[in-house]
Amino acid sequence: MECILAMDLKSGSVVHGAKGERETYAPLTWGLARSAEPVAYCEDLAPKCLYIADLDRIEGVGDHENVIRRLAGMVDRCYVDRGCRGPADLMDGVVNVVGTETAGEDLARYPGSFLSVDVKGGLVIPSGEAPVAVLKRAADLPFAGCILLNIGGVGTGCGLPADLEEIRAAYPGRLLWGGGVAGVRDLDVLEGAGFDGAIVATGVHRGTIPRAWVEEGRKCS
Repeated sequence: MECILAMDLKSGSVVHGAKGERETYAPLTWGLARSAEPVAYCEDLAPKCLYIADLDRIEGVGDHENVIRRLAGMVDRCYVDRGCRGPADLMDGVVNVVGTETAGEDLARYPGSFLSVDVKGGLVIPSGEAPVAVLKRAADLPFAGCILLNIGGVGTGCGLPADLEEIRAAYPGRLLWGGGVAGVRDLDVLEGAGFDGAIVATGVHRGTIPRAWVEEGRKCS
């Protein structure tokens, strides 16, 4: 199972926060990296696979395009959610992640990308649908895979929901999980449910997920 390090970018820094309350997110100065400057942070943690959320661009207040391109060159695989609102927003040289939060209703416009099913309070934003319904619909669209992103669980270590197997069964393609992964036990549960990977960060900094797993890009037994 792929083990992907998350990096949230805001105002030029790697930030950490909880529950998707982005106005409270602050530079990540307490973790394993010597700096919240994105390149230094990536050098220190040396992940094989990286997931970047450009929070400024998602919220329409700026972007981190230049630093994202530099970061993408430092890893084997770089997933990037930069708040795509149309196909013109897709980047080359990365795995584009198209979030339901910003992508609009016509999801067929993003072939080859990953769909991030963005969930808060158990429902997909902004439509208010059940995640399973969106994943079933995505199965008929030309995505390379999907991410079930529990935005409300980001940074909390809150654990996983009880309906993981139903979620996994709703989408036949490559499916990743992000948000609330507390530690190794949660990764074992995700692997057992058939997920292909997990996006993690807080557990790595707190020592509940081995740092070596993000360095190797996989969950090791």
